[in-house]
Amino acid sequence: MTSDVLALYQDVILDHHRRPRNFRALADGRRAEGSNALCGDRITVYARVAEHVITEATFEGAGCAICIASASMMTEIVRGKTIAQVDVLSQRVQDLITAPPGAPVNELGPLAALAGVRQFPVRAKCALLPWRTLHAAAHENDNVVSTE
Repeated sequence: MTSDVLALYQDVILDHHRRPRNFRALADGRRAEGSNALCGDRITVYARVAEHVITEATFEGAGCAICIASASMMTEIVRGKTIAQVDVLSQRVQDLITAPPGAPVNELGPLAALAGVRQFPVRAKCALLPWRTLHAAAHENDNVVSTE
């Protein structure tokens, strides 16, 4: 990974951690809770869904910078996408994050910044927790999502 990509990763993660977007509860939406015992991340993801389209996504909780930043970016990018599209996107994000450090960064727009997590494989769970929790909310799964 080039130093430019690492710098982008750090800048984007810090920006979304310091000023998370869509950080609030969402009334009349679907919700799911997620927990990462490794870091102590605990988040609730809310999704308003109409005709299989996520019309709004928000989150609340406390977690490390990577978890909060990933959730913030996620809530921005999933709005207006179908649940099926979000499922595909979630898999692409997981593939991006869990790829070897030298693997090419796929075209994922601002989410490409999450490729920096590759340098810290133990933190992949932090970045993926919001995505797994959104999946549970969108599919109305009542179980608490865990990274373990």
